[in-house]
Amino acid sequence: MAFTPLHDRVLVRRVEGEEKTKGGLIIPDNAKEKPAEGEVVSCGAGARKDNGELIEMGVKAGDKVLFGKWSGTEVTLDGEELLIMKESDILGIIA
Repeated sequence: MAFTPLHDRVLVRRVEGEEKTKGGLIIPDNAKEKPAEGEVVSCGAGARKDNGELIEMGVKAGDKVLFGKWSGTEVTLDGEELLIMKESDILGIIA
């Protein structure tokens, strides 16, 4: 894929949710919520301070992250649905 986000933006691939509940019930596709968990595909260079100094990104490609339910903009690149969001929309990195 030949796409690199600019500034403090991050390209994220959603991690698919569970097909079954803990009790074993199968969840139909129309009842599933979009997961708020994903994997960072690529990152921009980072934001800049007023004096032009670069602020490094806190995430990197390959990190598993948790983000807000309404975060990001959905895009389709090479037939794959991805999210572009600001680094500040990411709530944390999953260890």
